[in-house]
Amino acid sequence: MKSIDGLTKIVLIVEYDGTNYYGFQFQASQPTVQAEIEEALFKLTGEKRRIVAASRTDTGVHARGQVVGFRTASNLPVETFVKALNYYLPKDIAVKSAHRVADSFNVQKDAVSREYRYYILNSRTRSPLKRYYAYLVPGDLNLEEMNRACQALVGERDFASFVTDYDGVRSTIRQVYRAEVRRRNELVIFDMAAKSFLPHQVRNTVGALLEVGLGRMTLDEFNKIMEAKRPGLAGPAAPAHGLCLLRVNYQLPF
Repeated sequence: MKSIDGLTKIVLIVEYDGTNYYGFQFQASQPTVQAEIEEALFKLTGEKRRIVAASRTDTGVHARGQVVGFRTASNLPVETFVKALNYYLPKDIAVKSAHRVADSFNVQKDAVSREYRYYILNSRTRSPLKRYYAYLVPGDLNLEEMNRACQALVGERDFASFVTDYDGVRSTIRQVYRAEVRRRNELVIFDMAAKSFLPHQVRNTVGALLEVGLGRMTLDEFNKIMEAKRPGLAGPAAPAHGLCLLRVNYQLPF
């Protein structure tokens, strides 16, 4: 699979706890997941390589199945990449698997969908064990109403109202394949799958759905927010620590 310049492309499936990082994307003065992986790659191969992620998670957001791609001159077996990178990486980042792919493969453009999950701890009391991974909401939640609101999210829709930072250039139309809420004991879990997402779209969606679930917003008001297509209208954005990138799907397996 080597290209003309002698490099091959490697794809990593990465899991991380985003608590201590200012998101995935590299920042010169702040710790990021990208910086840690690139530093581990340098220690392993001696190469300074820029990696690309399928989905750029924000500060404090976690990932179970982030997909990362990079090119390398190294001929190390993919199993060695997994073991050696995990040796160099901090405890809150782990490479779950590594794959050699065609040089033309693009972790961002070739993705057919991305799946995010948001965890809500619907409890009267806080949980020390879940404090970094679920948002505490003590009030009673009406999941039936929340799921009715979710129906307005599925399909090709203009999600302008669910954007926090909008540059006025990119399209706010997105194709959402699934949006649903379910309960698992004290946890209320919101799943959303789409071709791609706008900045803070999932967290703003959760914020609006919680307003519905708590009885502070009607379904009609929720639908009007969708129809308004006005940036910043939805929310308030749910905290980042409840959000996790579950997986990125592709047409063909690695």
